[in-house]
Amino acid sequence: MADGVKKNKKSRAKKSSIEKEKKASPIRKNTSLRLEQSVLKQLKIRAIEDDTSVQQLLEMLVIDYLKTVK
Repeated sequence: MADGVKKNKKSRAKKSSIEKEKKASPIRKNTSLRLEQSVLKQLKIRAIEDDTSVQQLLEMLVIDYLKTVK
C-alpha cells in the first residue's frame, strides 16, 4: 500500500510540473498556408542554414511585420 501512495505522489508531482510548463508557454494554434513550391523550398533551405525551423522563421517574420504595421 505504501508503494501506491508513493506512485500517486510522483504522478501528482509530474502532472503539476507539466501543468506549469503549459501555463508558462503560450498557447499555439495550427494554421495552414499555401506557398509556391520554389518559395517553400527556399524557406526550408534558409531554415536549415539558420539552424531553425520554418515555423520559427515564419513566426519571427510575422511578429516583426506586426510591430511595424500600426
